Amino acid sequence: MFSQFNFLIYLTPWEIFLIVLDIAVVSFVIYKVMMLIKGTRAVQLVKGLFVLIIAFFVSDLLQLTTLSWFLSHIQVVILVGLVVVFQPELRRALEQLGRGKFFGGSTTYLSAEDRSKLINELVRSVQALSKNNYGALIVIENEIGLSDFVETGVKVDSVVSLELLLNIFAPNTPLHDGAIIVRGDRIAAAGCFLPLTDSPYLSKQLGTRHRAALGVTETSDCVVIVISEETGTISVAYDGELTRYLDEKNLKEMLEEALLTKQQNNNTSIFNIFRRSS
Repeated sequence: MFSQFNFLIYLTPWEIFLIVLDIAVVSFVIYKVMMLIKGTRAVQLVKGLFVLIIAFFVSDLLQLTTLSWFLSHIQVVILVGLVVVFQPELRRALEQLGRGKFFGGSTTYLSAEDRSKLINELVRSVQALSKNNYGALIVIENEIGLSDFVETGVKVDSVVSLELLLNIFAPNTPLHDGAIIVRGDRIAAAGCFLPLTDSPYLSKQLGTRHRAALGVTETSDCVVIVISEETGTISVAYDGELTRYLDEKNLKEMLEEALLTKQQNNNTSIFNIFRRSS
């Protein structure tokens, strides 16, 4: 068994280092891709892709001529289809890579203390909006930038505050129906337009705000708070999933998990990989 690795004896320390570095980089990239699709619909698609790959090798091994011919001729179709099917995930990966975020980091540069203050102010504001049955859509930018959506609204560039949010989302005001985007501890823009989800599993009782909240979280890592104008119900959309009927405590816990805990975990994820492998 060990004779298979005898070639390592003839390698220089530098060549061994390059081999180890090569394996480490590839492993890290695979890990980041897995984290990118974790909790999304792409997970099921990846499983289906693995089934096709296994079927290809089995048909070749067992010499199933017809099946092998069929699979070999649909390879191009599958590759083109993958680009279409995985478009949200590919876009997210390219955005992270282009912004230098694929290997970690944050666009907001907020400390844990500042994020805690932001969460407390948002919770306080959301409770007031819910009490007054003010419909609201609050998008909190995380690592993936939302500049495309900021451009669709009215630039605000103001500190997040209860008074400002009440004025923005008060009924019959110009910016009432759009979303606000929070970047760092400031409101970057208000009255923004968001993409609607095309999920067929969403309840028909949910309106445009909830569909927009899910739509933007399917293609980015932002957190969206939704307040129903009819009932004052508080919901949070994150990672393509919607959690409804939140009270003050649950809302704060969810925001802390998404904006504080996961942020800290991302900063130490590379170290955890090596700890688990040691």
